[in-house]
Amino acid sequence: MFSNLIRRSARWLCSGLALTLAAHAQAGIVLNTTRVIYPATDKEISLQVHNTGAGEILAQSWLETDGENVSSDTPPFAITPALARMQSNARQLIRIIYSGEGLPADRESVLWLNVQEIPQTATENQLQIAIRQRIKLFFRPQGFTENPLEAAQALQWQLRDGQLEVSNPGPYHVSMIKLDVRQQGRVLIQQDSRMLAPRQRLRLPLKQTIKAGPVELAFISINDFGAQESYRANVLGDRTTKARKLESRPD
Repeated sequence: MFSNLIRRSARWLCSGLALTLAAHAQAGIVLNTTRVIYPATDKEISLQVHNTGAGEILAQSWLETDGENVSSDTPPFAITPALARMQSNARQLIRIIYSGEGLPADRESVLWLNVQEIPQTATENQLQIAIRQRIKLFFRPQGFTENPLEAAQALQWQLRDGQLEVSNPGPYHVSMIKLDVRQQGRVLIQQDSRMLAPRQRLRLPLKQTIKAGPVELAFISINDFGAQESYRANVLGDRTTKARKLESRPD
């Protein structure tokens, strides 16, 4: 009986702690975009941060490299203000300024923009958590002739040595979600997300041995505006194939 009481009390305490954490872990800051495109022709770009919470916060902003596109650990950008005090329901404009050098001129570079909420007030015995939002910043040099909205459609797919090979011939990054490859209903590849860098060639192993005939490829790409676009293709052998974009249908 005593052990049952202990177990019930432990469950009650865990439930209460979970509710407390959930209540205080809700982010008060909201960004007005899910990704940032920085054309090299612009002197600076900006985005807006909105404090939707009930209390005052500090909003701290900084950039990080992805370790591949930018050789230096210190991104060649300035962010202002890097630290901003925001009242409840206040909005703050964050400006990002490129130094003018340090990034490749023949392809797009990607960095991570971080915006962290730091609560300013707390009551006794209240757990506070600093919530951080992280979105991609794409720096786009000038002079490209390719259309960035057609980058996903330009991907080249083929089967080689029992693997699915995809090549990105263009200068833009291609972000994909829900990559699904099947043959006659059998699942060969399922991935939640994948980003292809410019000029990157990637081989994806198949879960099962393929049979004679094509495999059905489907994925969703995220465009410059954060919208989702669906693509389909039938890939047969080592023949290079490009996916076709499906037309969106109104609800």
